[in-house]
Amino acid sequence: MGYATTNPYTGEIVKTFPDATDSYVADAITKAHHAFIDWRETSFATRASILQKAADLLREQKDEFARLLTLEMGKLIGEAYAEIELSAQIFEYYVHNAGRLLEPEILPVANPKEASAAIYHEPLGVLLAIEPWNFPYYQIARIIAPQLSAGNTILLKHASNVPQSAARFDKLMKDAGLPEGGFTNLYATRHQIETILNDPRVQGVALTGSEGAGAVVAQQAANALKKSTLELGGADAFIVLADADLEKTVKWAVFGRHWNGGQVCVSSKRMIIVDSVYDEFLERYKQGVAALRVGDPLDKDTTLAPLSSQAAADEVKEKIQLAISHGAVALEVGPQVPQQGAFVQPTILTQVSPDNPAYHMEFFGPVSMLFRAKDEDEAVNIANDSPFGLGGSVFTRDTKKGEEVAKRVSTGMVYINHPTRVKADLPFGGVRRSGYGRELTGLGIKEFVNHKLISVVDIDAEF
Repeated sequence: MGYATTNPYTGEIVKTFPDATDSYVADAITKAHHAFIDWRETSFATRASILQKAADLLREQKDEFARLLTLEMGKLIGEAYAEIELSAQIFEYYVHNAGRLLEPEILPVANPKEASAAIYHEPLGVLLAIEPWNFPYYQIARIIAPQLSAGNTILLKHASNVPQSAARFDKLMKDAGLPEGGFTNLYATRHQIETILNDPRVQGVALTGSEGAGAVVAQQAANALKKSTLELGGADAFIVLADADLEKTVKWAVFGRHWNGGQVCVSSKRMIIVDSVYDEFLERYKQGVAALRVGDPLDKDTTLAPLSSQAAADEVKEKIQLAISHGAVALEVGPQVPQQGAFVQPTILTQVSPDNPAYHMEFFGPVSMLFRAKDEDEAVNIANDSPFGLGGSVFTRDTKKGEEVAKRVSTGMVYINHPTRVKADLPFGGVRRSGYGRELTGLGIKEFVNHKLISVVDIDAEF
């Protein structure tokens, strides 16, 4: 698979790592299972103290953690610091809430004099987490904070281009006091993923990644009768109604499409603007995108990063050409990007018709698709004409109206007057080809637990 750190700004291969051996993977599963046997009995207070220590260490060592993100996947240094803080906040959310979220649920039985009933939430065991490169720390925190809090243990298979970030998070949890086997980074191969899922001690898999990877892993998990959750791609709609405050809306549009280099599943990829404000929005948006500063992601003044790899940049460029070849109009915006590094020129695509293959694609880079809608109803129809259903947003001065429009958008998350809010205290997940299941909050912590019924019956048995 080729685990390697390649600086996307310079193209330099910094360090390579060997794949895990089969024996190492087998040993890791055994250690994770043995750790689970004790960890499931560990108090919420003890689990919380370890997660809090991890959050504290993230903040204390944020400079080291941040530079590693920028080195491996080109993340802007300011965004790297923001990701570290978000990861710490996710740990702290479960420090303060895990026990409450997993309290037994007393059921309202028909006749309390005859019986009582309650649902207890018990951990399942060893879980496999397969995570992507675009948020190397946040993606880990998003799965291990709730699942360690629930009493499960985790094996990590991270993206092959962020091996040092994966190893550093492994060390973080050990330094925080997590017992051996509680969380283990593996430089696993594809065939080893199936081996892990077929092991009877492994109880489920959480994957964030591409549709292709999700389909393969979901099938492998199903064949092994293991639960899976999938967070896949997205082509979020950014709906602009006629009464939107265009100055604020355009600023959020530029941010919503270009943060993290445009490499975000909940990025505002499809901007749908009602006819009466379309032309003004387009002019303002072009100016906003043109003002982005491309350069070294370690420079705090840079506002548009390179993509994570040259291969990723090439794929985006190929999709742009495919869109053009089927009738789309492409407008390159802003100063010419450097030839060095995995950069893609910010591009606005218009006149993308439903028969253009790009219409239903996800562009994972600084490419915006703009659609003119004759009215609010058509804007909703365009938004829902997508195989994806992850996030989305509605911009309007009338927030009550915005909520009503949001209810009509078929997606997992919709924000009014904001492109997306990735927060420790908000659930995350989508529908259709964006996957299934939820991460974070109480929904996330209960994805991989046994909801066990215990009922006390106080009547004579009747046969």
